Amino acid sequence: MTALAADLSEPPITMFGPDFPFAYDRWVRHPDGLGSVPAERLGTPIAVVGGGISGLVAAYELMRLGLRPVVFEAEQLGGRMRTASFPGHPGTVAELGAMRFPPSATTLFHYIDLVGLKTRPFPNPLAPATPHTVVDVNGTRHFAQAAEDLPTMYQEVYDAWSKVLEEGADFSAMEAAIRRRDTAMIKSLWNRLVPLLDDESFYGFLASSSAFASFRHREVFGQVGFGSGGWDTDFPNSMLEILRVVYTGADDRHRELVGGAQQLPLRLWQHTPRTVHWPAGTSLASLHPGGQRPAVTRISRSCERIRVETADGAAEFAAAVLTPQVRLLLSRIDTAEDLFPVDVWTAIERTHYMGGSKLFALVDRPFWRDVDERTGRPAMGMTLTDRAPRGVYLFDEGPDAPGVMCLSYTWNDDSLKVAALPVAERLDVMLRHLRRIYPDVDVRRRIIAPPVAVTWETEPHFMGAFKGNLPGQYRYQRRLFTHFMQDALPEHQRGIFLSGDDVSWTGGFAEGAVTTALNAVWGVLHHLGGGTPAANPGPGDAFPSIAPIELPC
Repeated sequence: MTALAADLSEPPITMFGPDFPFAYDRWVRHPDGLGSVPAERLGTPIAVVGGGISGLVAAYELMRLGLRPVVFEAEQLGGRMRTASFPGHPGTVAELGAMRFPPSATTLFHYIDLVGLKTRPFPNPLAPATPHTVVDVNGTRHFAQAAEDLPTMYQEVYDAWSKVLEEGADFSAMEAAIRRRDTAMIKSLWNRLVPLLDDESFYGFLASSSAFASFRHREVFGQVGFGSGGWDTDFPNSMLEILRVVYTGADDRHRELVGGAQQLPLRLWQHTPRTVHWPAGTSLASLHPGGQRPAVTRISRSCERIRVETADGAAEFAAAVLTPQVRLLLSRIDTAEDLFPVDVWTAIERTHYMGGSKLFALVDRPFWRDVDERTGRPAMGMTLTDRAPRGVYLFDEGPDAPGVMCLSYTWNDDSLKVAALPVAERLDVMLRHLRRIYPDVDVRRRIIAPPVAVTWETEPHFMGAFKGNLPGQYRYQRRLFTHFMQDALPEHQRGIFLSGDDVSWTGGFAEGAVTTALNAVWGVLHHLGGGTPAANPGPGDAFPSIAPIELPC
């Protein structure tokens, strides 16, 4: 369920703010470009650690500026934009990481459009693209094509959510300000709310409202939620995290990338833009004829340069952009302590991550569209449940092609319940629970390939799905996000920049990965003595007037 209905006559909602309302989408599209570096700096190698979407956007824009990005990646390009095929069935799509993208992510969509990818509506619960939704809570099933088909209790939950957002978080005023990109109003509203809600959990925010006085309403809301489904796994997180999502439409009207999300980073790797310094036809791939560099094992400083070590040796760089999840700087990457101020290290240490698991199966055809003659309903639907699978998503490419079932999409505790199970055993568990929801449907006999699964907290180069701030962690997030502003740092701590969705205000959204990459690009540009065009100032130029509010320590 979306929070409140959108007025389509208004400007579109975008992920503009609220913490740092800078128009990244306009910055990257401006005809004057992002900026320039001094002529003697052209061709300067810059280390980019991590080949996910944040690292590749940073590398791509640094290349366009005439610098030489050197990309280090421990595994495959794409990071958590990871698309798998089923064994023996090339071209099939199982989105192990990012799989749905809100149109409000306008900076991300700049790159999607740039490389010519097509999108289509994602089959979220009760979305127009979803033929049928089944809600299975406390042993009771409800079948629906739209929210109006659900019992009165669900409408009460929807109304309560709308009411609590309006009364406790100025929803309508903030949404209108974001639509108009009214920076002054956004800052006024958000700067009032941050100190009030930084210490408030999502659950506490709900429970303190008369609209959610009933535990049953809170329980149903946690299971069914709004937009993409239930949000009870977010209940311990800071309410500020939730508001950033609902204010900016990040959980609404999702699109999927036709052919798989990993195409975006892979196409960006091959894309040949017009660049300064480099000859026509230059791409990130052509600057890396042997492929990306291997995993980084240590990062330190050598005089005025950043030293990056791998199993193959070491190299030194004028600057570096670090895009792995920041917890890797505490574990798999031996990171010299003097690279960051103590307060930034504290923020890295305290960053809280969500866990996440998915399990996919390939079936002979989209049998869930078959109509049960006894009930007149499809055999299955997109399913929200309080049982082990939690979320079941259905994908098909037509009646005669194999179908893909995301049999389980789980977070945190529900993800940990399966983390130790082999993939075949996970399949057994999920099919057993689905049989209780659909007793007449035999999914197993339809499966035509071995299942595919991921648990991000056990992936050695990720150790978690994405960050989710707990109450009281705003100060830590601010330190990470603002680290690209380095004029106040001592010389020996300048020139190394953090980016990624965990550095952004919106963990788990590719838009945050992209926009913090652009912060890092501005930081490198500034560090090397370059600047932005007068008609197209960058995020660092705008920082003094729109900086995120500081809370007292």
